[in-house]
Amino acid sequence: MKKYLIYFACLLAITWGCNPSHKTEHSHSHEEHSHNYAEGEEYDHDHDHDHSHGSEGGEAHTDEIIFSPEQAELIGLEIETVKPSVFHQVIKTSGQILSAQGDEVTISATSSGIVSFNKASLNEGLAVKGGETLFSISSKKLVDGDPVLKAKAAFEIAERDFNRAEALIKDQIISEKEYNELKLAYENARIVYEAIGKQTTAKGIGVTTPISGFVKAKLVNEGEFVEVGQVLMTITQNRKLHLRADISERYYKDLGNITSANFKSPYDNTIYQLSEMGGRLTSYGRNVSSEEYYVPVNFEFNNIGQVIAGSYVEVFLLGKSRDNVITISVSSLTEEQGIYFVYLQVHPDAYKKQEVTIGTNDGERVEILSGLKSGDVVVTKGAYHVKLASASSAIPHAHEH
Repeated sequence: MKKYLIYFACLLAITWGCNPSHKTEHSHSHEEHSHNYAEGEEYDHDHDHDHSHGSEGGEAHTDEIIFSPEQAELIGLEIETVKPSVFHQVIKTSGQILSAQGDEVTISATSSGIVSFNKASLNEGLAVKGGETLFSISSKKLVDGDPVLKAKAAFEIAERDFNRAEALIKDQIISEKEYNELKLAYENARIVYEAIGKQTTAKGIGVTTPISGFVKAKLVNEGEFVEVGQVLMTITQNRKLHLRADISERYYKDLGNITSANFKSPYDNTIYQLSEMGGRLTSYGRNVSSEEYYVPVNFEFNNIGQVIAGSYVEVFLLGKSRDNVITISVSSLTEEQGIYFVYLQVHPDAYKKQEVTIGTNDGERVEILSGLKSGDVVVTKGAYHVKLASASSAIPHAHEH
């Protein structure tokens, strides 16, 4: 009986496995599963495609720096559209600002003695007027005596001798030669005494300035002893100045092409253009000093700015002009490890970092050899703020319009 039961169970299992309806249902379930998987694959593909598209869009904007118009206005950001223009050949060198001839005078001591100042603060930069007494020199307490008293005594003696000679010459008691000698001695004594007497004050012999201007250099201190002819002070009007630039002899052949110059002082960031200051080229050297190996180039200009005579400056000599040169403002450049970059405006609220190769610059504008083309919009003021924004972690990595 047990044997029949086992046999019957096996028969049922075989029958069930060969049932067409079950097979169809199983096949249908499998196909439905396959269809669902296919649909899943298609859905995932579309999703991946959208994601890929988004990624491509993100990659297209990953180099953009978001900087809103409000931020730009806040920092005073300025832009410039690149276009070819005229640019000069430039020779960069160093130079010095000097006072123009006739624009500066040196005041010297008119007698020996002790110096005292007639103004409380007689220092460099003080404005003075022509004819104003700046110093007094006194010799009253010196062993050699007061020159004023000496001049007065000499004049009085010479005057008496001359008056007596005039009476004697009428009677021909003295010769005409002796008379002339006494007259000459009298005239010399009178000139000396009158010259000193007009300058004499209660403090001693006064020393005046012949021109109005500014104290450039004070070379003595109050209470010092000075000799006749010793330099006391230099006064400058500071209206006309000279620019002397020294260039290497290898540029000698280019000296004939130099027409003007720009310069930059160490005490401010202003670029001074001689073309706007009434400047002109006055001369340049025709030989090289055996000691310096430099050729001097001289300009004269009006001091309409705050330029200090005697200061050393950075000079940009301007030569031949060239057409169709792409230039931008020097302030547009940023530098990283010797490589130069600018920032381009690609949208009103988006900027892009652009590497450029630079050429010469005239202090104000720089030549761009590669990296920019006509029509590019470059940040000229505020580039450093845009650079900081690009380094900020708060700036998004993607931007969609």
